[in-house]
Amino acid sequence: MERNAYFDNAKVLLIFLVVFGHMIQPFIDDSQGTNTLYMVIYTFHMPAFIFLSGFFAKGSGNKKYVINLAKKLLLPYLIFQMIYSGYFFFIGKENWQAGLFTPHWSLWFLFSLFCWHMLLYWFKKIPAVLSMAIAVEIGLVVGYFGEIGHTFSLSRTFVFFPFFLLGYWLTEKQVMWMKRRSVKLASIFILAGVSAAIYFLPDLNAGWLLASKSYGDLGLPEAGGVARLLVYVTAAVMAMSVLVWVPKHHGLLTKLGSRTLYVYLLHGFFIQYFREANIFQVNHPIDLVGLAVISAGIVLLLSSKPVLGVWQPFVEGSTSILKQSLRSRASKETAG
Repeated sequence: MERNAYFDNAKVLLIFLVVFGHMIQPFIDDSQGTNTLYMVIYTFHMPAFIFLSGFFAKGSGNKKYVINLAKKLLLPYLIFQMIYSGYFFFIGKENWQAGLFTPHWSLWFLFSLFCWHMLLYWFKKIPAVLSMAIAVEIGLVVGYFGEIGHTFSLSRTFVFFPFFLLGYWLTEKQVMWMKRRSVKLASIFILAGVSAAIYFLPDLNAGWLLASKSYGDLGLPEAGGVARLLVYVTAAVMAMSVLVWVPKHHGLLTKLGSRTLYVYLLHGFFIQYFREANIFQVNHPIDLVGLAVISAGIVLLLSSKPVLGVWQPFVEGSTSILKQSLRSRASKETAG
């Protein structure tokens, strides 16, 4: 599919929010304002990211497709699972040991993304509305089973799958429809209303947004399905309310939209070190601005060609960037 500037711009915004959300997470207990900002980001940033992943999914399901998908997602997962284990041990992080199928920190996304593509093979054969209803129902039901949790990233796989499936079903024209002026106006009230609700409900458990715990663990063993349905609705309208403001035209950062996987996989080296070393403090709103600037710097750094060239063998199993750089340097030396 030909790259569309809108989707790349959206991915750049969302990966920044992923990094920024992880940056401020240690400070959410110190300030209701910081907690509100964190919770607002988490209502939509992963659902929106997953929605965009589904939009570009093909789900052909043939043998070649599955093998290529495993190379693209499962192999990097295994590699980074081992790398992060060693890195966490090096920086003195507790619980650095993790089973092969208990994803470290943010690596759950790779495992779940592979599973979503596999699920798509069957769900795309069902009419769109019915398939969405089934996916949502599964997402609601799994919360009643405490055995479904972090292992194999099963809980998040099932809970977030409706957003992936929705992305698959919607067309580009339908996505662009939401950029109408009336939708933008409604989005302002939605963003303000949800932010206010979160601010005045400080006891709201972030676990509802992380989707990795059962209803029993979240304190609603019986009514958890209703609560998750409300979370689904909130996540959908919040994602729409943010994506509606993403520009459609090429900008200075648009090209970074094709490099977000690198940022996602690598930013943990910074975040976990910052946390273990207790480098930052948030005592004033200006501190949050500073963390936002640092987060943006991390995104830019990890999207740079030198970083891509070093890590491409681990992420993509290729050295094309490094070879291109060497050829370019050789050509300049020859010309000189």
